[in-house]
Amino acid sequence: MRLATLRLDNGRTVAAAASVDGWVALPALSLSELLSTGWTAPESGTVTGPLVTGDLALPLPAPAKVICCGLNYGEHIAETGRDLPTHPTLFTKFADSLTGPTDDVVIPGDVSGDWEAELAVVVGRTLKRASRSEAADAILGYTVANDVSMRDWQKRTLQWFQGKAWDATTPVGPVVVTADEVDPGAGLTITCRVNGVQVQHDSTRTLVFDSAELLSYISIFTTLRPGDLVLTGTPGGIGMAREPAWFLADGDVLETEIESIGTLTNTVRVTEPASRARRTA
Repeated sequence: MRLATLRLDNGRTVAAAASVDGWVALPALSLSELLSTGWTAPESGTVTGPLVTGDLALPLPAPAKVICCGLNYGEHIAETGRDLPTHPTLFTKFADSLTGPTDDVVIPGDVSGDWEAELAVVVGRTLKRASRSEAADAILGYTVANDVSMRDWQKRTLQWFQGKAWDATTPVGPVVVTADEVDPGAGLTITCRVNGVQVQHDSTRTLVFDSAELLSYISIFTTLRPGDLVLTGTPGGIGMAREPAWFLADGDVLETEIESIGTLTNTVRVTEPASRARRTA
């Protein structure tokens, strides 16, 4: 089943599920709201209700937690010069960090923005100190994300947070595909393109820590709830690791695609430098 949050012509939003006839409205303003009610996908894989039309918006606009794993593909670990980790390297984002599948990604002119195509896991049931099998059963589905990272800020300290949580810079979507329809463990091709040039290409089969392992591990120290997002890490090919380094520029079109899920298409907009905005505020 494919789930989405649609932006209607009147500016309102609605949660929706794909059917053979189009999008069927679900009883909530967004997937975040729907999942918070305890909603689960029907075993039949079909839903009934009024048909609606609209544009695909950020599917999960209000996750309580957005937890990300770094250094989770072998090639990316190698390009950063690190050893394979024995435990997941984790950091967090806020809901404010997220933006929609076709929204502009706005970056200040004195910040070095870089791409990171990622598979994102959507939690469907509450998890606390869960086993691997319990975590696997609690996965509602998967979506696409790009952890656009501000490398100069990320490298200011050993903690990555300040380079990762800029407002409205992490596109997510375009839909959530339920776990009965896709299996990242079997291998989904993940690709990132900048202005049509392929810069990342790998398979989710090569993740060091897979989705169930990440959710189980995270649930040991913090409770995961329906609608929470876990980003699983990026493959090799980031701009910072290139010679010379390649960072996002104004007007760049950033495409992030995962097989069987969909493609994000976001245009980069560069604004006044953050330092100048701070001085004039």
